[in-house]
Amino acid sequence: MKKTGAELVCYALEQLGIKYTFGIPGVHNTEIYDALNASAKIEPVLVTHECNGAFMADAISRCSDSVGTLLVVPAAGLTHAASGIGEAFLDGIAMLVISGGVRSDGMAYQLHDIDQQAYMQNLCKAVFKIQHQHEIVETLYRAYNIACANEPGPVYVEIPVDIALFKGECPAPQTYVPVPRAMQSGADENIRKMASALINARQPAIFAGWGARHASAELQQLAEHLAAPVATTLQGLSVFPADHALHTGMGMGEYAVPAASHAFKNIDCLLAVATRFSEIATGSYGINVPENLLHIDINPAVFNANYPAHVSLAEDARIALRALLNEVKKQMPLARDMHNMAQTIARHKAAYQAEWLQHNSVDKVNPAVFFNVLRAELHREDVVVCDDGNHTFLTAELMPVYAPAAFISPTDFNAMGYCVPACLGVKLMHPAKRVAGIVGDGGFLMSCMELLTAAQRGLGIVICVFNDGELAQIAQAQQIPYNRKTCTQIKGLNIAGIAMATGCEYKKLNINAQCEEILAEAFALADQGRPVIVDVNIDYSKKTRFTQGVVKTNLKRFSAAEKIRFIARALSRRISG
Repeated sequence: MKKTGAELVCYALEQLGIKYTFGIPGVHNTEIYDALNASAKIEPVLVTHECNGAFMADAISRCSDSVGTLLVVPAAGLTHAASGIGEAFLDGIAMLVISGGVRSDGMAYQLHDIDQQAYMQNLCKAVFKIQHQHEIVETLYRAYNIACANEPGPVYVEIPVDIALFKGECPAPQTYVPVPRAMQSGADENIRKMASALINARQPAIFAGWGARHASAELQQLAEHLAAPVATTLQGLSVFPADHALHTGMGMGEYAVPAASHAFKNIDCLLAVATRFSEIATGSYGINVPENLLHIDINPAVFNANYPAHVSLAEDARIALRALLNEVKKQMPLARDMHNMAQTIARHKAAYQAEWLQHNSVDKVNPAVFFNVLRAELHREDVVVCDDGNHTFLTAELMPVYAPAAFISPTDFNAMGYCVPACLGVKLMHPAKRVAGIVGDGGFLMSCMELLTAAQRGLGIVICVFNDGELAQIAQAQQIPYNRKTCTQIKGLNIAGIAMATGCEYKKLNINAQCEEILAEAFALADQGRPVIVDVNIDYSKKTRFTQGVVKTNLKRFSAAEKIRFIARALSRRISG
């Protein structure tokens, strides 16, 4: 039989359960777009910028069982999308990246002619270039399996324009058969060792990352049986419900909220699940991990990279935690009393909330007041999407998250501009859920025009812009050592004008007393399918624990001479103005 490459791409993506593709059509992929337009199962989504398309695809994978898929033009389309692809790569998010390619007849100096395989090599788990139509279906199946296997990530497939356009002889394409996963051989012994270590510990604790989101129930049962406090990474904020008595919050060191720093102070055994102990997750490596570290991660390369593990197991979190829970209950049938630990956590959580509410924000919006009202507007399963910036850590510390994947944010690649397009991706997959975006004015400027796509599609999302006139996270980091801020001021931003240009509703939130009314109005409009921008006059004067902790941790690393130099410079500038 003869099929065009475009027809085979469409067939393969339908078999894989892909619901949306994101990108901009161009001369090298128009045949594929035309084939997708005829599909009853896949909807190609036009974006205003390919980077935003990559963020949308990333969000699809984070919030659903579908895999986000990019369909872009070669060269410029691919380079535009690179930041979003890089975010998925470092954060461990599955993604299919499909681009057109120049003709395969060997002509030189073609339009968009760059070595895309070399370019994508360090941003993807694997790269493929189609040589003939009969390779397409099998290659896309293989790319999908690689993207989802072990630690997930993006996989790139290049399809030359002539192969997409023209028909080639190929066998009848096969249906996709998922690859089953079983627990690795030899894991039982490590499970027994981990269970024994946890049971014999005076005070065990659990540190969980994003990869444990499908194991939330197992985590809760294990924590309850061991009376173990549970902290999460930033990316893993949603893996353990914030209203659980043993939930402490993000992190476990000086950069963590008081509930976590107190609960983890005297632990002698730590079970780390689906975390790489990366820079953000550890507050710039500012944690003290006990010698008895038990580390579960699907990627064996993470073991001992930053902290040595006493016992490690390369396994999917859900499979491993089910086995570990069963073994713990087998070795210790009766659960420990968690009352004292729960009381300690609750006391410190309440004190930290009171500390924030007592902070005088004068004529601005207190972040704690804002997040309390936002939480009341959302159901448990509704989704909060953060960008990268000071607001990210305010959200992590002050906004309780109750359900798996109900909070997503860029983490290790840390790309600004993520929030707005990611909100669109979530809303496309979950139209019945309320979706709230939290973004700083700097991050908002990077991708705000994608709200045009939201308005055109009737996607009712609420984007809360924390508008303080500067790049707050870096500006705060500049203020102490330099006593001045360089290239972090944002002037003349007219958010109401952006709302008008993109067809969005606009609400201005100036003071605490307006929070309930403005947010209720915003979500009422969003429920009608109208995207809303809430311009929040936020108070950033009180620093997060994360910011304070990271500053202390990094300062400790300086030599005595460098400390003196930095402090002396800051003092002299303060005196001289």
